[in-house]
Amino acid sequence: MIRDTLRWAATHGVMRTAIRRQARRGNADAALLLDSELGVDPFAQYERLRAERPFAHGAFSRVTVHHDVCTEVLRSDDLGVANRDSAMPAPVRLALRLAGPPPHPGPIDPPSMLAVDAPEHTRYRRLVTRAFTAKRVAALRGRTEEIAAELLDGLADDSGPVDLVSRYASLLPVTVISEMLGVPTSMREKFLAWGDGAAASLDLGLPRHRWATVQTNVAALNEWMTAHLRRLRAEPGDDLLSGLVSATDDDGSGLSERELVGTALLVLAAGFETTVNLIANGSRLLFDHPDQRERLAADPTLWANAVDEMLRMESPVSRTARRARRDTVLAGREIPAGALVVTVIAAANRDPEVFADPDVFDVGRANARDHVAFSSGIHYCLGAALARMEGEVALRALFERFPHVAPAGDAVRRPTRILRGYEHMPVQPGRTAVTR
Repeated sequence: MIRDTLRWAATHGVMRTAIRRQARRGNADAALLLDSELGVDPFAQYERLRAERPFAHGAFSRVTVHHDVCTEVLRSDDLGVANRDSAMPAPVRLALRLAGPPPHPGPIDPPSMLAVDAPEHTRYRRLVTRAFTAKRVAALRGRTEEIAAELLDGLADDSGPVDLVSRYASLLPVTVISEMLGVPTSMREKFLAWGDGAAASLDLGLPRHRWATVQTNVAALNEWMTAHLRRLRAEPGDDLLSGLVSATDDDGSGLSERELVGTALLVLAAGFETTVNLIANGSRLLFDHPDQRERLAADPTLWANAVDEMLRMESPVSRTARRARRDTVLAGREIPAGALVVTVIAAANRDPEVFADPDVFDVGRANARDHVAFSSGIHYCLGAALARMEGEVALRALFERFPHVAPAGDAVRRPTRILRGYEHMPVQPGRTAVTR
């Protein structure tokens, strides 16, 4: 308990106090991290930050909302993934040493690929990237269409409103990734519950009770995956996780158990977190823009481009950070070693210097794919092709099967700041399309 309190206070507690202080001083970035109303609609606040170029003064770092600067930061070899602990003042680092390492590493703790740079990142990524090639994703399309049809059959059986998030947007990607990894699909509701409880681990300055909830869910995921991987070591199957258990590097060494669990959990969570938000965000955009629904109905070849426009308009991940590994220059500004730079990719995706009329949702936008919703550089999202395919299949199947699907109440946004999506979205499916 004492160690838990020390770790929370030394990370989120101190950070929360610092963010609040900056918000009281009128800092636009700090307000985004604290104000729940701005979390629902942050775009006007992003424009306040856009007035400063190339960097604005953030809550505790340099912040950029400019597409070209974000891209430069994310691709720079002089920057690496941010380590929150090393950024803390000396007394806080001492408290962290006293608390010891987290018993159950989360997605932003080593050895997660999100928390390490080369050569470790290169090693981990090489072992899993084969499962996400364009060829493999294309082969999964048929099975994804089957899963979508099965889930939509379930919606058709209900006469009243249904929650699109829990009944469809979440179940489709978690079923696909579970089958890819060789984990029981009977666990999918558990994975979703644990994943939802752990999602705030990416956020900054969590209050004590939310941090405790995150730790409980991260621990549950770690414990289940550890036991599952031990079973696979004894009885491997023909799936990605069985392959990881037996995978070796050129020198004959494999992943340690800690590395194996961290990699497996990241691939599992990445396999559905982004896509759940993409499907829900995309549905909301089409509900709000019936003219664009009509364009897609008239020309289904636009669906793939529409998904990229949805990713641009409502990025499932709002921001990511990098830390300078050495003194460098970015966008003509000197950046000292150790400095933190935050890229607000959700704002970069509405940069008027790149996207004409950036607040207009246009499924035919010629350069929609120029968004940075999947980051850039060596940490470009491993599952980007899978997310695009699942989003296209899921949304097209939904709106073609139920051409009159409509909101049936107020949708509820997720309370997270880094991940942007919906917790609940009640809809009335309406009658199904007539097929001949």
